[in-house]
Amino acid sequence: MYQPYERFIPKGQFISVIGSGGKTTLLRVLSQKLPGTIILTTSTHIFPFSGMPLIDTGTDNSAEQQYQILHQVRSTLLSDRVICIGQQLPSGKLASPSSVISFEMLSIEADYVLVEADGAAGHPLKAHRPWEPVIPSCTSMTICVVGASGIGKSVSSACHCPELFSALAGISPDQAVYPEHIASVLNHEDLADCYLVNQIDTLPGPDQAMQLCSLIRKDTYMCSLKNDL
Repeated sequence: MYQPYERFIPKGQFISVIGSGGKTTLLRVLSQKLPGTIILTTSTHIFPFSGMPLIDTGTDNSAEQQYQILHQVRSTLLSDRVICIGQQLPSGKLASPSSVISFEMLSIEADYVLVEADGAAGHPLKAHRPWEPVIPSCTSMTICVVGASGIGKSVSSACHCPELFSALAGISPDQAVYPEHIASVLNHEDLADCYLVNQIDTLPGPDQAMQLCSLIRKDTYMCSLKNDL
């Protein structure tokens, strides 16, 4: 169900972002637009956000380490409105901090906690395997991002988990993806409270994005998040 992007209002204090085609960008946009203090983190893996303090939780989940992390979060938020937290990996990415400190504990420390709760390996579209997404139980709102740049491309080139996407959409991996296929997958999975069709700047016009929005059963907004930064 299409809704004007101007009406898009995140609800609740703990927001999980899933899907593909702009999750990290949405988290940065929300961190700039929402008021108050904000913790950015992940329940899977992300690269650290540039331009903001990073708190590495490490792997020690002792009570003493938890106390030190919370103290560091509180003191950092006194000088910086937005911070990033996670377990730093040798790859340079961050893993979920939840093995050391719970999401519930973090939610007490900031006005908002924004979590990237999904992975898509850089693809604009995806279908979810049984263990995906990893949405924390304390989530108040789940937003699914959908990359419009995948429209018109083959399933195999545009989609993460292309075989699964093909099965849910009823097409073969070498066929092109169109709005009705994307909506079929999203409606079948039914994983989010609302949807953002991102990357509309990559399309020749608004018609296909509007069609996709109209086919998704929940509130759906279309936007170009990169133009919000």
